[in-house]
Amino acid sequence: MQKIFGSNFISATKLTYIGLGCLSIGLTATLIWFFVVNNLKTHKLTLVAGSKDGESYILSKAIEKVVEAKNSQIQIDVVETKGTEENLEKLEKGEAQLATAQADISAGRSARVVVFLYPDIFQLAVKANSPIQQFTDLKGKRIALWRRGGQYISFLRIAAHYGLQEKDFIFVGNNSLESDLAFRQNQADAFFRVRALGNRNIVDLVQKYNARLLPLDQAAALRIKYPAFEAMDIPKGAYQGSNPPIPEADLPSVAVRRTLLASEKVDDRIVQEITEILDSNRQEVADSIPDEFADVRPLVASITRPTTTGGTGIPIHPGAIAYFDRDRPSFIQENADYLALILTVILLLGSWFWELKSWLERRRKDEADRHIASFIQLMKSVQGKQLAAKVALEELDKVFAQAATDLIDEKISQESFRTLSEAYKATRDVIEYQANLTGKQAIAP
Repeated sequence: MQKIFGSNFISATKLTYIGLGCLSIGLTATLIWFFVVNNLKTHKLTLVAGSKDGESYILSKAIEKVVEAKNSQIQIDVVETKGTEENLEKLEKGEAQLATAQADISAGRSARVVVFLYPDIFQLAVKANSPIQQFTDLKGKRIALWRRGGQYISFLRIAAHYGLQEKDFIFVGNNSLESDLAFRQNQADAFFRVRALGNRNIVDLVQKYNARLLPLDQAAALRIKYPAFEAMDIPKGAYQGSNPPIPEADLPSVAVRRTLLASEKVDDRIVQEITEILDSNRQEVADSIPDEFADVRPLVASITRPTTTGGTGIPIHPGAIAYFDRDRPSFIQENADYLALILTVILLLGSWFWELKSWLERRRKDEADRHIASFIQLMKSVQGKQLAAKVALEELDKVFAQAATDLIDEKISQESFRTLSEAYKATRDVIEYQANLTGKQAIAP
């Protein structure tokens, strides 16, 4: 009888709950991955920054040192290049994730502005005894300028504004060093550089080789076509304070921003962290610049938030926006995605446990119902005279004993067992009554 009425099976519902549990475990594992594995990941970034003797490279090395000291999960490798054009090319190809660049040079689609580093000023100089007085006098002259990179493009833009073309000049030098040497050895009539004020190479050319700076006084007009251009003066005495001061008066010129760019593929959180470190640790960045390049330290004060009116035409990186537009967001705002995932997992686990509890309760009730069905079957067998009352009562006691064991094993709930006990008493009364009707002696329990 126990085999007849006690057969067990795995229902489709049970399989559903098992699947739900596996899904919960999977989501929990995903959550752990986000918080543990992803947060421990080291982000390696390549920063291309021009020549080693340039301000952007020197400043980039200081940025590398401070960022890595403040956040061990960010590693920056500063790489020497030939200038803005190469930097932008490597950034677009994915060979670099960060780059310094002149703001007036067109960048690729993936470039995003992080910060403005400092202003680069167009600096045009000739020998002190040269008859050249203005830019248009350079026609047909030898210019100490490498025919490559952002400086060269900027020079041609100035020339075009004054109605001159590339063929109107003779460019000397296959790199910056050769160009500088050509001017020193009187093999060039003028030199042109886009550099920060106080650049050591320009100081050397001005003070030791009698260079005289020329004005570039049409910045406002140039800005019409090139929005990245700004009017900026080279202050009196910027390169020599007296005997005589160089320049002898404030000299009008043109400036462009030197920018720090990041690829759009760089994680927003990483760019936000770098931006915050730069903005909050200026003194540390300045102190990280070696004493031999002390003239570069003042440029750190020029690091500013990029603007949509800066003329670069390059979008601002979302990570930089997140930092600059902050009002110190709350923990919930900063971790909304993670918290949403946690809440989802909690709700799913809660639903799973609730369903599991309901399934166990249903299973306990099913077990009690199975025993009650056995009682009913025994009662019908006696009434139909298919089974003797004595045998039926013995079998009834066995089923009830099994039910008691199931109660101990928590296969049946207390409530179901109380219902089952009432059914047992009623069944026993019916069987004994039936036995009396047939003239048989009832067997006491």
